[in-house]
Amino acid sequence: MTSGGIRPGVFKRTVTAWSVMALSLFGGIAQANPEPGQLNMTRGVSEWSPEAYFLNNVALGVCVVIGILVFGAMFIAMFRFRKSRGAVAEKWSHNTTLEVVWTTVPVVILIVLAYLATHGLRTFADTTGSQMTVKVTGFQWKWRYDYVDYMGKPVDGVGFMSKLDRESDETRQLRSGLDPNAVKVGNENTYLLNVDKPLVVPVGVKVRFVITAGDVIHSWWVPALGWKMDAIPGIVNAAWTNIKEPGVYRGQCAELCGQDHGFMPIVVQALPKAEFDQWLAQQQAAAKKPAAAPASAPAPASTAAAPKTAQVSDDATVHSQG
Repeated sequence: MTSGGIRPGVFKRTVTAWSVMALSLFGGIAQANPEPGQLNMTRGVSEWSPEAYFLNNVALGVCVVIGILVFGAMFIAMFRFRKSRGAVAEKWSHNTTLEVVWTTVPVVILIVLAYLATHGLRTFADTTGSQMTVKVTGFQWKWRYDYVDYMGKPVDGVGFMSKLDRESDETRQLRSGLDPNAVKVGNENTYLLNVDKPLVVPVGVKVRFVITAGDVIHSWWVPALGWKMDAIPGIVNAAWTNIKEPGVYRGQCAELCGQDHGFMPIVVQALPKAEFDQWLAQQQAAAKKPAAAPASAPAPASTAAAPKTAQVSDDATVHSQG
């Protein structure tokens, strides 16, 4: 361009201001559970969740910077170098140095992003060293959790179905007249986000999940753990977590699995290890407790003496008549 030149200081200040604003949007601390109006991913509470959070921020940062440069250059060209201001287009059509730069830089960016993503996926796929295994099975429209092993020992008989809690289920019914905002646990609105039986896991223990489904494709997703995994009939997928902070973490089925897909929440309750050990021992004891034997039916009244009694009565009648 030969007129209306760009002042370097103005352009630099503009780029800096936009970059700071973008970083403030996606660089803030997010809660463990997503909140209404939240702009960024949740940081999560597990050992691996910072990986996904970091990768998201890096990729988003790259996109924001590229967007500022591309759209900034485009708008500057449109408004500062328009024909009405007397701008005259240059005659050159190629610049070898510029073409090498704008080809090389995107390639380098993609290589760096691919390296970071590959490292993240590799660490996520590594379930070795797990200290606990939980089988997760998706059904229309509930989840089943079976505890397979814990600290090198098998866990027998501990498993249960987890489905939408009764209060949410009653409220969601057509013309129920109930207020969804009144469905709460403490101060938290849990409409369609609570279950009757949460999955209980220990804090500070690497838990391996084996995830499958019994009917259609589901997807087990708890944002605070940093990942989601499809539950596919006939296929077993594996994932892991190591939760660092006790608490209750909520999620939902993330695969459109049928008409009640929206009523299939997930709740994970993370307990300190000592409390979890006590909870698991209680569950195992309850599973081993024999069912009460049914009360024995009373013996039927004997009728063996009836004929004899009748015979005596008949004999007495004969004697009296004689």
